[in-house]
Amino acid sequence: MQDKGNVDLQDQRRRWRYRAFAIAVGCLMLLLGVSVLAGWLLQTKVFISLVPGFPSMAFNTALCFVLSGLGLVGSTLAARRFRIAAAVVLGLAAAIAAARLVEIATVGRAVHNVDHLINRFVIPADFIAEIGGGMGPNTALIFLIANLSLLLSLQPVKSSSQVVQELTSYVVITLGMIALAGYVTDAEQGYRWGPYAAMALHTAVGMVLFGSGLLARSWWIQPANRAQIPLWIPAAVCFTGLLVDLYTPLGLANGILYVPLVLTALWFGNRNAPLFFAFVCTVLLMLGFFAIRHDESAFWQEIANRTITAATLWLIAILVFYFLRNNHVLETERIRFGALARGTPDAVIVIDERGTVKSFNPAAESMFGYTPQETIGRNIKMLMPEPYHSEHDGYLAHYRQTGEERIIGTTRMVSGRRKNGIVFPIDVSISVVASGQTKTFVGIVRDISERVRQEERMKATLAQLEAYTAELERSNHDLDEFAYIASHDLKEPLRGLHNHSRFLLEDYEDKLDVDGVRRLNRLVRLSQRMEKLVNDLLYFSRLGRQQLAVKRTDIGLIVKDVVATMELLLEERHARVVTDGRLPEVVCDAPRLTEVFRNLITNAIKYNDKPAPLISIGYLDRFVGKDGTVARNVFFVRDNGKGIPQEFHEDIFRIFKRLEKSQDSDDGTGAGLTFVRKIIARHNGDIWLESEVGVGTTFYFTLGKKREGQNAAA
Repeated sequence: MQDKGNVDLQDQRRRWRYRAFAIAVGCLMLLLGVSVLAGWLLQTKVFISLVPGFPSMAFNTALCFVLSGLGLVGSTLAARRFRIAAAVVLGLAAAIAAARLVEIATVGRAVHNVDHLINRFVIPADFIAEIGGGMGPNTALIFLIANLSLLLSLQPVKSSSQVVQELTSYVVITLGMIALAGYVTDAEQGYRWGPYAAMALHTAVGMVLFGSGLLARSWWIQPANRAQIPLWIPAAVCFTGLLVDLYTPLGLANGILYVPLVLTALWFGNRNAPLFFAFVCTVLLMLGFFAIRHDESAFWQEIANRTITAATLWLIAILVFYFLRNNHVLETERIRFGALARGTPDAVIVIDERGTVKSFNPAAESMFGYTPQETIGRNIKMLMPEPYHSEHDGYLAHYRQTGEERIIGTTRMVSGRRKNGIVFPIDVSISVVASGQTKTFVGIVRDISERVRQEERMKATLAQLEAYTAELERSNHDLDEFAYIASHDLKEPLRGLHNHSRFLLEDYEDKLDVDGVRRLNRLVRLSQRMEKLVNDLLYFSRLGRQQLAVKRTDIGLIVKDVVATMELLLEERHARVVTDGRLPEVVCDAPRLTEVFRNLITNAIKYNDKPAPLISIGYLDRFVGKDGTVARNVFFVRDNGKGIPQEFHEDIFRIFKRLEKSQDSDDGTGAGLTFVRKIIARHNGDIWLESEVGVGTTFYFTLGKKREGQNAAA
């Protein structure tokens, strides 16, 4: 973060220098234009023509310097009003230049209506005639393209506008330097194009300044995209090419000189730069052709030569364009891979064929404790403990010699070593990227320390589970032994108590008083009840261990069979059992499910305070409870009895737990609902109830899905 802050600060300083230089150039252009306008107004020739006999700066040229200088300064200011004002003055300067070019192209060199449009109202006619001349075509062309490029750059910043302005600045600087060279070498064709008005000496200086200001402003707009080579090189190529073009017969040398200009686009950030450079070279070729007089015998030969030169330059530019585009695609993929490598939670390490680390992402830095500076350039085995540390170089040498891939393309569990020496388990996945004869290896490393710890905990848990299973098997064996003892040894004394009590009643009832007879009868009933409790307990233990013999069963037939066996009880209690709709066929253990319905119906009759108990049995495809719970394929047994308070809805399923005695309570032990829940649980189902005291109770239950003929053991 600190390095990034330093880079940003340096970039801000550089941008500030470019902006300050552009503003300074704009002020110098304004000063130049105002000085010459003052010379025209005050009729002072030294301001209009620096050296006697040299071409003079036209009034409109000075006005364009003022307008262009104001526009250049205004274009660097952030306020909207300044940018609008800059657009107005730049547009006015471009319009004056365009009008002058149209006048030259249509009327000729003798007419200067555009030049005299304003100055004839403020300057005496004899002074205008004495000075003569007007804005030259080269001056008008420079003002036109320069101001248009500035207008384009006032739009939302785009890389294309920055490149256009940068290339325009090269053209402006080149044309200004050529004019200056013409004065130095006394070559009139450098500052005078054909028979038209020439560019004045201080106009040429102003043009070089104008181009420098445009170049500085383009760098200020987007300094990150400036060339990675000194940017005066393309400008020097342009200047040299056009200068040589003016003095070389048939333009033979200019094609060779312009090729390096197109090739300099390789160092620019914008891939469209070679096409812009080719365009600039084409313009310079045309300027070189029209700026000098031609021998009629070689006229068409020179046209053919320049056409071939332009075609060659465009061909090179297109090749460079596609080269830059492919490089841009590769750079984009590199940036994307870099972003992916930096953002991934796994360590990504890139090495070469010698095992030297080339890339080390932040996740790898966090995992191993090394910084990229500590690892890049060193052998990857520094991250490995023994025996991998010693074997790694041998593996790479074997791969280089034979091409045999042992772990490439697979994921392998190995060990890594942190900077502090701690060894930890890792998963490594290695892939190879081939580029020509060079191969690069990309390793994705994942710290699996937590997974290994979980596996160790799982192994310990499995060992405990195996111990618990063995203990459970032993407990079940003990339970079987208890069941055997209870069914034989425990029931035997109960039968003895029962039988001896009966014998005493039969043989000595007349010899016992009333209290003795009552106690013997009580002993008989208690022994009978104790035997029932033992039988129910044994039955409950068998429910959890015996297999279920499931098959497809018609529930309606089960209900009918239960009702038929309870016919006497129903008559005694004036009770009635009805079926609410058709009951489906399900895969279940029929005898066990018969017991479920028998217990539920019996309870609904026994614990019913209504003179005519009514039990309804039915089936619901979809059930929605009062608490919003949803269930499917639900059976129910509903009665109109006493109801069960909410706080006892769970207690009633506990073995031998009864909320109250029924009218024939000696017939039961309170284990019926416990058996019901156990049987339904064995069928992978659930049972619950909804009840309202004084209104009745509804038991709901589901049966899990089983295949017909499938047996299930607890």
